[in-house]
Amino acid sequence: MKRMRDGSYTIKPAYKVGDRDIVPDLLANRAIKHPHQVAVEQRSSVGSSRCLSAGELQRQVEYTACGLIGLGVERGHAVAILAPTSYEWLLLDLALLSIGAVTVPIYESDSASQIEHILTDAHVTRVFTATTQQAELVRSVLPPFTLAVDAFDQGALRKIARAAAGVTIDDVENRRSTVRSSDIATIIYTSGTTGKPKGVALTHANFVATVQGARQILGDVIDSPSTRLLLFLPVAHVLARLVMHVILSGQGVLGFSPSVKNLLPDIKAFKPSVLLVVPRVLEKVYNAASSKAGGGVKGRMFAWSAKQARTYSLASDKAFGPGPLKRIRHSIADVLVLRKIRSVLGPNLRYIVSGGAPLATDLAHFYAGMGITLIQGYGLSETTGPIAVQHIGKNPVGAVGLPLPGNFIKIAKDGEILVRGQSVMPGYYHLPEQTAEVMPDGTWFHTGDLGSIDRRGQLTITGRKKELIVTAGGKNVSPEVLEDSLATHPLIANVIVVGDQRPYVGALFTLDADMLPDWLAKHDLAQCSPTEAADLPAVRASLERAVERANKAVSRAESIRKFRIIDAAFTIENGYVTPSMKLRRRKVLTDYAYEIDALYGGPVSAEKVEKAEKRCFLRFGKKK
Repeated sequence: MKRMRDGSYTIKPAYKVGDRDIVPDLLANRAIKHPHQVAVEQRSSVGSSRCLSAGELQRQVEYTACGLIGLGVERGHAVAILAPTSYEWLLLDLALLSIGAVTVPIYESDSASQIEHILTDAHVTRVFTATTQQAELVRSVLPPFTLAVDAFDQGALRKIARAAAGVTIDDVENRRSTVRSSDIATIIYTSGTTGKPKGVALTHANFVATVQGARQILGDVIDSPSTRLLLFLPVAHVLARLVMHVILSGQGVLGFSPSVKNLLPDIKAFKPSVLLVVPRVLEKVYNAASSKAGGGVKGRMFAWSAKQARTYSLASDKAFGPGPLKRIRHSIADVLVLRKIRSVLGPNLRYIVSGGAPLATDLAHFYAGMGITLIQGYGLSETTGPIAVQHIGKNPVGAVGLPLPGNFIKIAKDGEILVRGQSVMPGYYHLPEQTAEVMPDGTWFHTGDLGSIDRRGQLTITGRKKELIVTAGGKNVSPEVLEDSLATHPLIANVIVVGDQRPYVGALFTLDADMLPDWLAKHDLAQCSPTEAADLPAVRASLERAVERANKAVSRAESIRKFRIIDAAFTIENGYVTPSMKLRRRKVLTDYAYEIDALYGGPVSAEKVEKAEKRCFLRFGKKK
């Protein structure tokens, strides 16, 4: 770690990206060094597995590239993929990049209007979808310059194979030789909270540098023959896609779980050594384990064991580590509860990589104390995924790590995190004004996140700049601190802390429909819907106790004074949650403004506004 004169931190040496370094070479180089090493393990719908070596995968990529040339895909053409995480996604991505085309991911949850914007803005010439239904949705908004839409379940790959006739591997190599590291590899449309999504243009150099930086930092985790990573996050998201290429560039085995509904059976079959997750997945696993324990002796046993895991992790961060008594208690907790939870995640699991959103501190200590190495990172689409990652042995809970080699991180005077380096995008696609807003000097990218860097160079995220609450009394409140404390409550699906320009801090809760039945049974209550449960005294009492615990972490001026349970479900499908499982906070605040008003005695009437304006006029001689 090195501190520069401008106050930024970096790690040296950085990987030097050459003019000819492109993403497909990451796999091609592995195929040369380890042609017979298993790179991908496919699991069919009937449960059988098929292993593909690095050499076989490389040949599949080359044949697919031949077919794409045969279909008329030219250098610089934008081709969209709308499909779940799958081998087909990987194959198309590498084949497109091999011939100088640009991959444009589309989330399965994107609406027709979002798809239309993406196709038009990126000037997409061809679209591949997983299903006929998705293809029909795309065709309903198809611009005139998009030549074809092909679905996997209607023989899209067979069509590509037929088009390969007459095209040789030499043709692919000739096309590949024209691709440069500075060329755009992908345009990723951010799932923004307002307005039309912006296209983040990332180059081959961005991907290659970030992949090599990640391998340099996490070699033991992601770059050994024993590495097995099951990918279930959508590869339309930059983090999952980056990790996909990281594994293929090393010596590990990559598996795919297209549906979260089949995640546990897929984990059982694949036996991963590392899982890439977003915090919501870890919350679900914890809450499911707590709910399964139920009440009575088993419930108290789980609560005690979870406490020992957190206590052990907290002590492990200190200089002398946990004492003898803590070790004994931890061993007992492991026998009673912890090893059973580990078994659900697979016998080989050693590492959990968490990204995409902040992870609750209590939850992080629980998993770390369970005997799994937890690695957190920080990044955005604009930074090709992770720009800061924890190192093995340097992964304190609460921090998100050190900058990847080739990148620089510093904190602005107002607390905003600024980054620059090899992972940072050249700009938004065809949006120079929006690019200038986030990169005013053309170098430092203003992330919009707030953070701090300690003397060891460890970055910690403290909130979002635009989400900082300023109460009517002038108190600055970061909602993440309180939301973090409440995230693991089994009844809470979502929590939104509010209070901007209000007299005190409040919160909105939605109830978790999946966890509710077990919670009610555990407390000897009759089964009911989330709407009915919101009025139960036991439910409100449980949430009140959770709020009291959360308030202990902040000052009185920052504490939650009132809360409301709202009858809502925030999902990807209804647009309140991003595909990476982050809540679209601004959309919630806008659409549920009446619920927020109710926390403070109802909406402000026009009469009250007029009276306030008159008072301002009398005091200052003008309206404000």
